[in-house]
Amino acid sequence: MTARHPSTSHTILTDLVLPGETNALNKLFGGELLARMDRAGAIAAERHASAIVVTASVNQVAFSKSIPLGSIVTVEAKVSRAFTTSMEVIIDVWIEDRENGYKTKANEAIYTFVAVNDKGTPIPVPPLAPETSLEKERYTAALRRKQLSLVLAGKLKPKDATELKVLFEEH
Repeated sequence: MTARHPSTSHTILTDLVLPGETNALNKLFGGELLARMDRAGAIAAERHASAIVVTASVNQVAFSKSIPLGSIVTVEAKVSRAFTTSMEVIIDVWIEDRENGYKTKANEAIYTFVAVNDKGTPIPVPPLAPETSLEKERYTAALRRKQLSLVLAGKLKPKDATELKVLFEEH
């Protein structure tokens, strides 16, 4: 399979926060934001894999800033690493200032998606070829996160986690 660049998967969803999507404090429900991030992430993963994808896990979510009613919200997603059948997608959430158009980062998340065929069986995905320094950093960090997750789940021995050796070496 030919490697694909992260820009192939780049997805941007922009929308308004409406009254039915807010809590008693007129802030966007966390679950509503998770759904938006899941949709953007799935589109990014499908663009990379050229296949149907399913959400395998929500690895990390940071609700750093509440999003008020009426806000213009942009959810930006891009594949950070492709493994055999899975892809890690990093998702950034921005709030746009109506007066000057300046965007403030409100939230971020890391999701994992798995490419599947029409029967739901996992299928291989193309490798990822990062280009920018940020893409390369995210690519390397994705392997560390995956290995740490496998170590914590007991599926990988710490000594075999090549990217984590520094954590397990005796000093």
